[in-house]
Amino acid sequence: MTRLQKGSIGTLLTGALLGIVLVAVVFGGEAALSTEEFCTSCHSMTYPQAELKQSTHYGALGVNPGCKDCHIPQGIENFHLAVATHAIDGARELYLELVNDYSTLEKFNERRLEMAHDARMNLKKWDSITCRTCHKKPAPPGESAQAEHKKMETEGATCIDCHQNLVHEEVPMTDLNASIAQGKLVLKPEDDGDDEEADEDEDEETEEADDSSDSESASSSDNSDDEDDNNDE
Repeated sequence: MTRLQKGSIGTLLTGALLGIVLVAVVFGGEAALSTEEFCTSCHSMTYPQAELKQSTHYGALGVNPGCKDCHIPQGIENFHLAVATHAIDGARELYLELVNDYSTLEKFNERRLEMAHDARMNLKKWDSITCRTCHKKPAPPGESAQAEHKKMETEGATCIDCHQNLVHEEVPMTDLNASIAQGKLVLKPEDDGDDEEADEDEDEETEEADDSSDSESASSSDNSDDEDDNNDE
């Protein structure tokens, strides 16, 4: 074996060893950065962690999901998405953690809508892949829900377009398609149906109050008549 051949073999072995080390570091680092302990090592993330444990998602399917199960795409086929999420979103949130004061829940809530919208936009971009990991082929009851689910096939809708505020503290819902088109956070318009129902409830309460008032007046009148009769006697 010539010196050149020995050198080539040595180079290949060294390259293979470095490749193995690099893969181990990348996969090991990804796993370490996805643990709930790492996510909640920032004080601000302890707030949403507590909300998760109080939500209907926690233990609903016999398991207790962690941060990564919703916010980090899982599986080797989505590994590039997980790495990109840690590299881009992780770096941004680390910077915001340093420049913002999250020492109280009230201060955290000042940026809650913005953070919720960022998470929703990620899910939109991923076609809600982390939702689908558990919720496979959902078959919702009711014609209205079934019609909305058909939009996933006909209009490119995805889970997060409708299913918001399921785990963490409620914030205004955002229109993700409009947000993408306009390049900024766009809130969903309020449902007029809720206002109509509220008006109907107020009308019913007013009618009940009027009926109650009429009954009291009638009762008072009857009592007055009885007293007059007694006086006449």
